[in-house]
Amino acid sequence: MYKDALTVEIYGQQYHISGASHGNIRQVASHVDEMMRKIADKNSKLDIKSLAVLSAVNIANEYLELKQVYDEMMHLIEDDQP
Repeated sequence: MYKDALTVEIYGQQYHISGASHGNIRQVASHVDEMMRKIADKNSKLDIKSLAVLSAVNIANEYLELKQVYDEMMHLIEDDQP
């Protein structure tokens, strides 16, 4: 199902990740790393576990906001069909 795994670095840790493509894996890893660093910059006393959970919550929120926009657009398109 997935291509070869790739080793990426997220917040200073190495992870061996499988995915649809190396480009996709790199993009996901980069986004997670960026989110963790952004949160860590504002909350320097967070431990890695809390930082990871807050990053997951923020990324899930981004996803749900985009999904809502997508669903609304799809609804408009469907309503426009004869």
